[in-house]
Amino acid sequence: MSNTRRDFLKKSVKAAAGTYIASAGFSAQSYARIIGANDRVRVGVVGFSDRHRSSHIPPFMKFYKEMNFDIVSVSDLWKKRREEGQAFLKDKMGHDINAYRNNDELYNSKTVDAVFISTPDFAHALHTIEAVKAGCDVYCEKPFAETMADNRAALKAVKESGKIVQIGSQRRSGVNYKAAANFIQSGKFGPITMVELTWNVNQPGRWRRPDLVAQCKQEDLDWNRFLLNRPADTFDPRKYLEYRLFWPYSSGLPGQWMSHQIDTVHWFSGLQHPRSVTANGGIYWWKDGRRNWDTITAVFDYGPTNDPSTGFQVVFMSRMHNGDDKPGELYYSNGGELNLVTNMISPKGGMRANAASAMKMQPNLLPEMSLSQIEEKVETGANTGGDVLTTNHVKNWMECVRSRKQPNAPVEAGYSHSTATIMANAAARTGAKVTFDEKTQEVMANGKPFKY
Repeated sequence: MSNTRRDFLKKSVKAAAGTYIASAGFSAQSYARIIGANDRVRVGVVGFSDRHRSSHIPPFMKFYKEMNFDIVSVSDLWKKRREEGQAFLKDKMGHDINAYRNNDELYNSKTVDAVFISTPDFAHALHTIEAVKAGCDVYCEKPFAETMADNRAALKAVKESGKIVQIGSQRRSGVNYKAAANFIQSGKFGPITMVELTWNVNQPGRWRRPDLVAQCKQEDLDWNRFLLNRPADTFDPRKYLEYRLFWPYSSGLPGQWMSHQIDTVHWFSGLQHPRSVTANGGIYWWKDGRRNWDTITAVFDYGPTNDPSTGFQVVFMSRMHNGDDKPGELYYSNGGELNLVTNMISPKGGMRANAASAMKMQPNLLPEMSLSQIEEKVETGANTGGDVLTTNHVKNWMECVRSRKQPNAPVEAGYSHSTATIMANAAARTGAKVTFDEKTQEVMANGKPFKY
C-alpha cells in the first residue's frame, strides 16, 4: 500500500471517529477517559474516614471482583489516618496500597480512575471539582456543598467533565423510597399538602472525638490545605476532627441529617428548592464549645415560584439530647398519609364522608397498602456495617461507572439538597426569612446573599 493511500485511510478513520465522538456528546479528552468493559477500574480513597471504612467498604467488597474494580490508593492529610488507611486497604484488597499526603499527589500519580470522597462536609464540593478535573468518576458523601459558591462551581465542573458522580443520598437507591416516588408522581397520592421530617438522636458526645483529638498534632497534618477556601484560622484539632460542630466547616444538623430527608422532598415533588425557609433553635444541652445548634426546627415553603397560591409546607425537626435514632418521614395529602417509617400508605387523616358531606364534596381516602414487602434499614450513623440502602447505592455507582448511565443520585440532586440546607443554615444564623434568587442562584437573607 502506498504511503499516500495509507495516510488517506488513517485520516478518514480519525475523521469518522471524531464525527462519532462529537455526535455522542463527548469531547476528545472525555472519550479518552472512558473505561472499557474489560478494563480494571482503579479506585482511590479521598479521606480515610470511619464512614468510608464501615459503610463504603462492605458493599464495595461484595461487588468489586465481579465488576473488575480495585482500590489502589488513599489520600489523607493526617499521617495517622493515611497510614491506617493504607494498612486497612492492603488487608482488604490483598496488595500494596499507594498512600499520598494530599490530592495533588494522588492525581499527579495517574493511578486512579474513580474515587470515594468522605472528607469534612465543607470540602465535598471542592474535592469533587479536583476529582472530575483529574478525569475521575466520583462517589461523594453528602452534604454536597455548604455554600452556594462551592455548589455552583462543583455543578459546573461536573457537567463540563461528563464524569459519573453519585451523591451519597442513598435513599434514592431504596426500594421503599422508589415505590413512594412512583406512587406520588403517578398522581394517586394527590397533591402533597405537608411533610413532617424528624431525626432525633440521644448519643452522648455525638460527633465528639476526644480520644482522637488528643492524638492529633499539627506537625502530622497539613492544616492550611485542610482549610481550603475557608477563612484563615489557627490550628484546632477539634475543628479538624469534630468539624460537624463548627461552622463554617459544617452546618451540623441541616447538612448531616436534613440533607438526606429534604432530598426525598425534591425527588418526590419534582421541585428543586424551597421558596422560603425560617428556622429557630439553639444550643440547649451540649455546652461543649460547639458553634452549631443541638436543636433545630426549620419550616420550608415549597411550590412553583411563579404561583404562590399553590404549594405545601415542610417541617424539619432535630434534637441531639433526646431521641431514638429512628428518622421520621411522613407525607400528607387530603386523602391520607404516606409513612416512610412504617412503609405504609393509609387513609389516616383523609377526607371522610361526614366532613365531605358538610362541604358538599366527595370523600377522598387513600387505600391501605404497603409500599414494599422489602424492609429497608435507614442509616443513622457511620458504624452500621454497610446497610441495605448504601449497599444498593454503591453498587449503582459502580454499575454506572461501567455503563456511563446517570446514577440514582446525580450531581443535580446534590445541588438541590445543598441549596435547601444552605437556606436552612442561613435562616438559623441570620434569623431572617430566607429566599432563593433564581436568576443569580443565590440564597438571600435580609436582602443580601448569605455569606459565611
